[in-house]
Amino acid sequence: MEQINLSARQKKILKFIETFLKENGYPPTIREIGEAVDIASTSVVNYNLNKLVEHGLIERAPEVSRGLRLVGQEPLPELPVQYADSKVVTQIPLVGKIAASLPVPQPEDFGYYYDKDDLIEVPQSIVGAVSSTDLFALRVTGDSMIDAMVADGDIVILKRQNIARNGDMVAVWLSERGETTLKKYYLEGNRVRLQPANPMMDPIYVNAEQVNIQGRVLAILRTVH
Repeated sequence: MEQINLSARQKKILKFIETFLKENGYPPTIREIGEAVDIASTSVVNYNLNKLVEHGLIERAPEVSRGLRLVGQEPLPELPVQYADSKVVTQIPLVGKIAASLPVPQPEDFGYYYDKDDLIEVPQSIVGAVSSTDLFALRVTGDSMIDAMVADGDIVILKRQNIARNGDMVAVWLSERGETTLKKYYLEGNRVRLQPANPMMDPIYVNAEQVNIQGRVLAILRTVH
């Protein structure tokens, strides 16, 4: 039988995966592995995981954050997956930051780009029947929505859509200004009022043609400060 030569780092990763599976009943994410074995780069973790695959020690499911299993275990589950706590979860890409303050200038179009490792897991119950392909998450900066229970550092889960009803909390791209912001939306004639939820801040009035809705907030994930 051919001897498998693993680096010290690969041995640590394999041991952590084994221990994590025993303790939790589901596999770790790339970021959890990196933190455990003191590797800051997710690409370096990914490289070493692929080496373990080449050696026939683990298997990986593409496009799945926790898509790892030790060879010889039960097949990898498909998401949404039911973990030990019996809560069905879904994975949502955390695509960047958005200002809950004055609009923040952007260097280019308000597009969403993300590393596939930047996925967060939330209970399916908080997003209802909405498919994960229609969802994205943004980390909030600023406190203009504080009275709507959105604080600096929180994460908002949004459904991709380009229309909104009055009172919806939305992420918008202001095309003429080249800026983005998170506010409550109110269409008033040919202009839109972007209303903060902070009595110390004034609303923003913008020509309706310049407001491009990117998504509507469905849920807020509170960050413990």
